[in-house]
Amino acid sequence: MAEEVFWIDFKTMENFMTDVFMGIGVPESEARICADLLITADKWGIDSHGIGRLKTIYYDRVREGIQFPVTNFEVVREGPTTAVVNGHHGMGHVIGKKAMELTIDKARRYGMGMVAVRDSTHFGICGYYLNMAAEAGMIGLVGSNARPSIAPTFGVENMLGTNPLTFGFPTDEDFPFLLDCATSVTQRGKIEVYGRADREIPHGWVIDRSGQSRTDTRQILIDLVEGKAALTPLGGIGEENAGYKGYGYATVVEVLSAALQGGAFMKALTGFDDSGEKVPYRLGHFFMAVDIAAFTALEAFKKSAGEILRRLRDSKKAPGQERIYTAGEKEHLAWLERKERGVPVGKRLQQEMIAMRNELDLSGYRFPFD
Repeated sequence: MAEEVFWIDFKTMENFMTDVFMGIGVPESEARICADLLITADKWGIDSHGIGRLKTIYYDRVREGIQFPVTNFEVVREGPTTAVVNGHHGMGHVIGKKAMELTIDKARRYGMGMVAVRDSTHFGICGYYLNMAAEAGMIGLVGSNARPSIAPTFGVENMLGTNPLTFGFPTDEDFPFLLDCATSVTQRGKIEVYGRADREIPHGWVIDRSGQSRTDTRQILIDLVEGKAALTPLGGIGEENAGYKGYGYATVVEVLSAALQGGAFMKALTGFDDSGEKVPYRLGHFFMAVDIAAFTALEAFKKSAGEILRRLRDSKKAPGQERIYTAGEKEHLAWLERKERGVPVGKRLQQEMIAMRNELDLSGYRFPFD
């Protein structure tokens, strides 16, 4: 029997998440940034990075003392078009938004900007920051390393993070082009979605120490942390389906998320010290923005970009397929579908929301699943 899913309107959910962040010590203005990132993921149908991450990532880590609710955003090195930021283990959403704002400001003045960040924390969906660039009339490029999850091609040890390498730009359509994806076949958040639904993951997503594919979702989530399982790079196992390409791109992201800013990398991002005690994750990010007007008229760029995407969608479809999509389109369609319904909340999320509400004494919230 399928679990009963309740839908919570976006305003209620965003207010609840804001109050939860404030309840664990995040200042109100910064709590609103954090909640805005999470609700944006839910609006776009990215359920792996919305309310589903609130307790298990941000709430629990702040409670455990390995992430700080008050963010100290420190620019430690700066030039006209560049900057290095130390996030001091604060809220990744706040660090990410301020870093992208700084990047866009530099690009607006000089045509291009890049900001590298060290000692940050999980910052939500890259698409949020790409959309900031697109709304400013710019091309955005964002990447981040993460705790070790991916095994290198021909290897079985989780060495690299899911390391998204993402791009965004404006078009003349109702939505921008947003390519926001990991350099692994899938990411941990999607496996967590399968876990909440008690479903096995598809073959080829995860391998064990013997190099064999695994599908037992719940145990995989444990073994990924313990290093007994690893995600496969984009392309899959071995070289036959070009897994080396995902491995190579993941390595690029690791270098740009650590070497430029003097940050931590690979095994230093596990969240544990040598004695097994939990410590901050020390993640690194990089943000780039290119002012389109420095190259050509913005409206001309948007028209050409939109025409390219429309021609792709109008091209000949495979037998049995109703349509072709371009990056960012499915998120836009999810928003159109969900804007009147809100956020879907399954049983496990219901329990987490009730637990946070009760622990923080947010008695003003009453949910339909109470």
